[in-house]
Amino acid sequence: MTEIWTQHNQVDLLENGIAYFPALQAAIDAAEQIVYLQTYIFAEDTIGRAVATTLAAAARRGVTVRVMVDGFGTRHLSPDWVGGMEAAGVEWLVFHPERSRFSLRRYRLRRMHRKVVVVDNRLAFIGGINIIDDMNAFRPPRHDYAVRVQGEVVRQIADDVRRLWMFVAWVHGYAAHEEHATTVADAVRTGEEKTAYVIRDNLRYRWDIEEAYLSAIAAATQTVLIANAYFLPGLRFRRALMEAAQRGVEVILLLQWQPDHRLLQYATQAWYGSLLASGVKICEFHRGFLHAKVAVIDGHWATVGSSNIDPFSLLLAREANLLIDSPRFAAELSAALQRTIHNGGKWVEEDGWRNRPWYQRILPYMTMLLMRSLMGLLGYGQNW
Repeated sequence: MTEIWTQHNQVDLLENGIAYFPALQAAIDAAEQIVYLQTYIFAEDTIGRAVATTLAAAARRGVTVRVMVDGFGTRHLSPDWVGGMEAAGVEWLVFHPERSRFSLRRYRLRRMHRKVVVVDNRLAFIGGINIIDDMNAFRPPRHDYAVRVQGEVVRQIADDVRRLWMFVAWVHGYAAHEEHATTVADAVRTGEEKTAYVIRDNLRYRWDIEEAYLSAIAAATQTVLIANAYFLPGLRFRRALMEAAQRGVEVILLLQWQPDHRLLQYATQAWYGSLLASGVKICEFHRGFLHAKVAVIDGHWATVGSSNIDPFSLLLAREANLLIDSPRFAAELSAALQRTIHNGGKWVEEDGWRNRPWYQRILPYMTMLLMRSLMGLLGYGQNW
């Protein structure tokens, strides 16, 4: 596992788009040299248009603006809208453009699922929030988290987003120019929070995010609180949670109840019985979509990022998470999650779950078999 911890950082929690988008737009408005924005979804809605306007304004005043979107997550944008941004000077790349909706080849599932923004290589944003209106009146609101980070770790983040941009540009045959030397100066040392940037890709960093979780869970002595949108853990992850609960650690899973991918929800529920029997507590969020990918362990270790705990994020997608070792930040994130549980959560009781009618019990297991078959076809089914 590759974790390079840095000591001097300031990490600020941003809960939902109501906090995230004003902070993001303010940072882009203040940019002087370069902005990288990498996101799975860039929607052509109220929020997307506002962010696009901010990016275009930065490009017009001479800032290098580079936007990368995923070819599946952002496949419905109008060419005229993208063309308008490009005309303003925004550089635009698509990761794995969709060419066939019905292909089952493995590369089609290797998506760029990260949500990372770097401004002037001195300020970064990381989390699970796409460029989309999370309070859209036509859908239940999304509940999600991101962080704004300054300090030494930003250099790691900037180097990574630049490498991915250059690689995808090369794949597209696009001659992307290197940054001016002044834009890669060392990040300002600010704050005292210990952080590490971890990614998941198909080359050097295939297991880093999962291993970071597993190491922290294995070392837990008091609490493990995980909030995750798509929770379909493999065998090692399930065992780690159950073993933690059995040795007296309070293990709480905050999961979504209103899914936008119903097969994943049913497959997740196939593991509820064994998790509950081992002492793991499960709370389902009922007030909209829970889109979070965060965790707090033992009151000091935390992570915020784009990685779900399912085979698509942990085995296939490009993801990015920030690890934070800070009692202050962990307390803030834990309090936010406890508010979410209090305001919209419903606990799953072991007795009630075990005594459901047979027709409610069989669907999760059939769905799990289907998911395992799919992962087997992709060559990943052995430990899932």
